[in-house]
Parts: sequence; C-alpha cells; structure tokens
Amino acid sequence: MLRHRLLLGPFLILGIILGSWFDQWLDAQEAFAWFTNLTGRLTWPPGMVVWPVVSALAVLGAIELKRIYDAAGMAVSRRVVVTLVLVSLAMVAFIPKGLDGVAGAALVNSVFTVILVGTLMFHSRHKQVDGAIMQAGGALLAMVYLGIMFGFLLLIRRENSAWILLWVLVTTKASDIGAYFVGRAIGKHKLIPWLSPGKTWEGLFGGMVFSGLVGGGLAVLMRESSVPAPGFVIAALMGVAFAVVGTAGDLVMSLLKRDAGVKDAGKSLPGFGGVLDVLDSVLLVAPVAFWLLRLAVQATPDALNLLE
Repeated sequence: MLRHRLLLGPFLILGIILGSWFDQWLDAQEAFAWFTNLTGRLTWPPGMVVWPVVSALAVLGAIELKRIYDAAGMAVSRRVVVTLVLVSLAMVAFIPKGLDGVAGAALVNSVFTVILVGTLMFHSRHKQVDGAIMQAGGALLAMVYLGIMFGFLLLIRRENSAWILLWVLVTTKASDIGAYFVGRAIGKHKLIPWLSPGKTWEGLFGGMVFSGLVGGGLAVLMRESSVPAPGFVIAALMGVAFAVVGTAGDLVMSLLKRDAGVKDAGKSLPGFGGVLDVLDSVLLVAPVAFWLLRLAVQATPDALNLLE
C-alpha cells in the first residue's frame, strides 16, 4: 500500500499544482472574458478550472457513496444521488454575489425543499411507498456531504486566489501524512478504537504539528511571492485546526463505512482506496477553512502583523 501511495501521490500533487496554476492564470486573462471582478476589470470568473474538477470528483464520490448505500442495504437511486450532488454544487458555484443574506438563505432553503419533495415523488413514481424515508434520507445525506461540503472549495476559490485553495488542500493532507508516519513510529494509545483502530493520539498530535508547520511555511512562501496569505503564526494555527477537523472528517467516513461493512469507499486510487478515502478529511475542513479565511481577511492589518 505504501509503495502505491509513493508512486501515485507525486502525480496527484503535480496535477493539483498544475490545475491551480492554470486556474490562476486563466483568472487574469481578458480574451473572450465576460466577468467583471471587484476591481472593475473584465476577466474570466474565478474557479473555471476548479469547478469542473470538483464536479468530477463529486460525481466519483457520489458513485462511491452509492456503493456504501448498497452495502448498507439502502435502496437509493444512483441517478438521484449524482444529480443532487451536481445540483447542489451548481447552486453554490453560481449563486449571485449580490444577494443579501435573507435572499441567499431563502434560495438555499427553496432548493432543499424542492429536492426533498422531488426525491419523494421520484421514489413513488411507480406507486411504491416502501423505502421512501430511506430514499429521502440517503439523497439529502449525499447532497450535504458531497454537494454542500464540496461546494465550500468553490466558495474558497470565489473569494481567494487558487493558491490559497491549494494551500488549504496541501495543509490538510499534510496532517494525514504526519499522522500516518508518527502513528506508525510511536503510536500506542488508540484514539477511538471502536471506530478507527488504526488512529492513535500520538498520530493525531503528529499530524497537528506537521500540518501547522506546513501551513505556516507555505504561507510565508506565498507572501514572499506576493500572494495574499495569513502570517506564519495565524497560518500555523489554522493548520493545527485543519488537522483536528480533518481527523474528524476521517472518522465520519469511517462511521459510514463501518455501518456498511466495507473497508474502502472504492478502488479507483491504488494504495489510497477511493476518492472519498482521500478527500474525507478535506470535505469537513472546507467549511472551516472558508470561515477561518474570512476571519483572517476581516482582521485588522495591525492584528495580523502582530501575529506574523
């Protein structure tokens, strides 16, 4: 497994870096552009590369989640799961920035209402009532877990550069790397043995330290490259937070897999399992990262400088 990870891992990282660079480059092009940014300059909308990539990953994750549903004995339609994930992603990606808070909340609530009613109608189209609650519950779980939570990656890109989004992803996965190697080296005290026997407290602390160092170090490099980013201390603290939340994300997926009696969500990535096995930590970190970045931006410059 480790050999497969070492072989495939660098290619995944390279692909993410190239995609981030292309997304940021496209954001600065004016040819055939139709989007006016905050400075009044005509450009491409942010996330033109991120959105299709995230959508493709979400579809793969939806297929894997359907596999978990099947193993758990939940008769949820794959068409419903995939469609709802894409609808919720589109809602997040294309919701107008000009909407006020009440209108935005009303729009989201309306979409959820239509989807819930539509799912029940789809399930009962053949005059079938058995499993309606299961169908609705599974559909809404997929929508929130893969659509809304994945959508926070798009929201991060809408408000930040592609390099900040890359920073969130790398810092989060750095926690997995630190936890894996520290846990294997000195891990003795089980974190939650009944849910994830392989996780240890030593691994968690190792992941927190490594994620903090990577997050702080990358933030310094971005600032030296004129990319707006938090100072070292703030970025390091955010990295520690990502490690804790990312571990919770791993445990959420472990809970779903244990309920279904499966070891991995899929087999699409040799050595890693499925897409959900790789991105389970990112899914829960994404909303936390969005709000922490907003708080960092809204903080006064003097406060940021004091913590650098």
